Amino acid sequence: MKKFLFIAITLAIGYLANQQSLSDRNGPAPSVTSPTQVSTDVWPASAVKEAFEARRSDYQLEDSGIVARVLADDNSGSRHQKFILEFAAGHTVLVAHNIDLAPRIGGLKEGDTVRFFGEYEWNDRGGVVHWTHRDPQGRHVDGWLEHNGRRYQ
Repeated sequence: MKKFLFIAITLAIGYLANQQSLSDRNGPAPSVTSPTQVSTDVWPASAVKEAFEARRSDYQLEDSGIVARVLADDNSGSRHQKFILEFAAGHTVLVAHNIDLAPRIGGLKEGDTVRFFGEYEWNDRGGVVHWTHRDPQGRHVDGWLEHNGRRYQ
């Protein structure tokens, strides 16, 4: 029994030390907004905007935004549905959703709300969100998009 207790405590300490290390590297978790929080007067804080300002890359986050522009699909290599989401105070991000691995969002149009969980990559134009799908090889965190009550992954 003492051996089991020692192992359990050792594992717990290792886990907590790893979590602290991740927290130190990534900084505080960004805020998450929901479509119901968006108002015409004041936009809520955006996890994407916070990631942009901190110049984060390879950063998993969840947020939601308003479709500002639907772009043509990128059909070279893996096919991606592309669109631009707008956040607080006009901040925008490109979403590149792999439609070879996940269903495309049908009927997407400007003004729609899209919620997502994906990987943010910083660039000087606002950033890119990708990995909005399941990883068939199980090496990456699964992402998703939500539109009109349906999840795409």
